[in-house]
Amino acid sequence: MSLKRRNSSSPSFSMASMTDIIFLLLIFFMITSTFVIPNVIKVNLPASEKQDKANEEMARVTLTPDLRYFIAYGNDTEVETTLQDLPAHLQSLKEQHPNLFLAIYADKTVPYEEVVKIITLAARGDIKIMLATDAQTSDDIDQTLTHTAE
Repeated sequence: MSLKRRNSSSPSFSMASMTDIIFLLLIFFMITSTFVIPNVIKVNLPASEKQDKANEEMARVTLTPDLRYFIAYGNDTEVETTLQDLPAHLQSLKEQHPNLFLAIYADKTVPYEEVVKIITLAARGDIKIMLATDAQTSDDIDQTLTHTAE
């Protein structure tokens, strides 16, 4: 007795739904990647307990441990500059963006005097200033104060 199947099915797989999912993921990652402000120059920032969100009209001045200055606006890449050329860059940005904020990314090993120079230049140009820091908990601050007191 021979048994035959009445319905024969062909083994096939539709890739349409898989393709839709791939495109949705691609679009999601393309959109979310534009929200990240690139900070290519790596500096070891000091830590702070209070963190505020940055303004949209924000320029960045990055000061590396070897005292090299970089400036950028928004999502632009950093351009190396000197302390002497920094006022001209800031003035140009202030003219283009009247509500300009300046975020200072200074390595924690940079002398305080160098950061004050940038703050003074920004204050002369009537530019609001923010100091970029890493997040720190209150326990970390208490531990730092305890070690300092000893």
